[in-house]
Amino acid sequence: MFPHRLNDSRAFDIARALLDGFNRHYWLFRETSAAAKQRFEAADWHGQQRAQAQRIEFYDQRVDEAVARLRGDYDIAQLSMDTWQQAKLHYIGLLTDHQQPELAETFFNSVTAKLLHRAYFHNDFIFVRPAVSTEYIENDEPASRPTYRAYYPTRENLHETWVRVVTDLDLARAFEDLPRDVDHVVQAMLSELGGFRPRANFQIQVLSSLFYRNKAAYLVGKIINGFTETPLALPILHRGRADGASQLVIDAALFGEDDLLMIFSYARAYFMVEMEIPSAYVQFLRGLMPRKPRAELYNSLGLQKHGKNLFYRDFLAHQRHSGDRFRIAPGIKGMVMLVFDLPSFPYVFKVIKDFYPAQKETTREQIKGKYLLVKQHDRVGRMADTLEYSNVAFPRQRFEDELIAELKHFCGSLIEEDADTLVIKHLYIERRMIPLNIYLQEAGPEQVAHAVLEYGNAIRDLVAANIFPGDMLWKNFGVTRHGKVVFYDYDEIEYLTDCNFRRVPEPRNEEEEMSGEVWYSVGPKDVFPETFGPFLLGNPRVREVFMAHHAELLDAAFWQGHKERILAGHVHDVFPYEPSKRFSAGARA
Repeated sequence: MFPHRLNDSRAFDIARALLDGFNRHYWLFRETSAAAKQRFEAADWHGQQRAQAQRIEFYDQRVDEAVARLRGDYDIAQLSMDTWQQAKLHYIGLLTDHQQPELAETFFNSVTAKLLHRAYFHNDFIFVRPAVSTEYIENDEPASRPTYRAYYPTRENLHETWVRVVTDLDLARAFEDLPRDVDHVVQAMLSELGGFRPRANFQIQVLSSLFYRNKAAYLVGKIINGFTETPLALPILHRGRADGASQLVIDAALFGEDDLLMIFSYARAYFMVEMEIPSAYVQFLRGLMPRKPRAELYNSLGLQKHGKNLFYRDFLAHQRHSGDRFRIAPGIKGMVMLVFDLPSFPYVFKVIKDFYPAQKETTREQIKGKYLLVKQHDRVGRMADTLEYSNVAFPRQRFEDELIAELKHFCGSLIEEDADTLVIKHLYIERRMIPLNIYLQEAGPEQVAHAVLEYGNAIRDLVAANIFPGDMLWKNFGVTRHGKVVFYDYDEIEYLTDCNFRRVPEPRNEEEEMSGEVWYSVGPKDVFPETFGPFLLGNPRVREVFMAHHAELLDAAFWQGHKERILAGHVHDVFPYEPSKRFSAGARA
């Protein structure tokens, strides 16, 4: 129950300190996101990568600062629960006219979760349910930008309208040939809409900020014509000139929910977007992608902590409306991770084991470091995003006995039973995919061919992103509902530039040639790509497709060549859309 009176002056000071901590976080978040425009204009790709990694760390740094401030100002152990309840009420009052109330509520949760016992993780003390609505938040200050801009063209002035749409982006670097690019956009639009007739409310709505990721900036919006709304995105790239400079080009025009879902995939890095009111951006994006959970949209905007909060609320609601039991996930069991799922819920839960087989020379902290690397890296559509949680309470009766036994045996240090509750002290949650090894066993010839082609393309994309998967076995990759192959086992990944790719030396004598053991020296970061074949290509159908399209993945020269290019400073282009959709394959930075 909430207190009837707000009579503890410390409660307001605590609320004010917490909101100060959040406001500082979001100011730094917006500043870094806004600077993405200048980095894009300057083609500062390495700076963009550094900012992407650093921004992910901002939130935890601000949470730790707020925790330290409260511990320094108050004897936390002596504060009553009534004081914390009053602090939450004051905090709600401070959020009345706030521009990011939902994010501020999550920040409150993050700080108090470090100060209070989990017994208080319910709605009296933290925001299990949101307390402040995000509907219709607006900033009435004259200097503020609207969430989106609306344009009302006629069929006759479509070209001029699109020129104005792009010009209003106020990009400092010039376009190579904007009229040409706009012609491409208009023709693609007319083709998509099928010889449309403009209705009375024909308009184009475009979000005010571009979406920056990798070496691209995406204009995101929709076309409204009568009762029809068509989502759209225009990727803008740099094209190099002979003198070494570059100019901008519109690389493609993407239409429809499916194209946007690929751009906003959970297997891609977070965008840099300059947003004053993030809930308004999420509301707009949900109109374009209604199948996309709000949690994933917040994640894609770089607000992954609030995305985690929303995901957990959805998970709790799903548990209340389902009756199936958690089980050991189907497939080959991992050596360092225990994986379980709930059949009715499209995610898997991964817990790091307490001990590993002898061939796995690693530690829990090293594994957590690998997952953090993936979180901070450009995942190029080939590495699944993970949500990391601490002290997650599950209903004990929903677990199958076999799963409980495995958790206690392999993960005993992370398991705690409290009455009817099973608490897991640390876990990761990922989208569930069909393990590639299982998919290949059950697939027909055409599906096998597509999956093997996709597997090789996934490896190539990871290589381009400076990632060596480490363990390239089929079981460590999954197939998404869109047929994409995605990597999801991160305990052995390395930066490509940290690896030494070698050919297997020629044997010096018959004894070495006949030896069943490795007779040559192998360093800790040595990789021999030609040895991948026996582990991957036992199936003749798989081997035929692989060797036809990806044989060079078994050649050390392929890997070493990419390593040298990356060390020389090259940053690869990554296109989250099909090459056939590009206006010109010559668009390169």
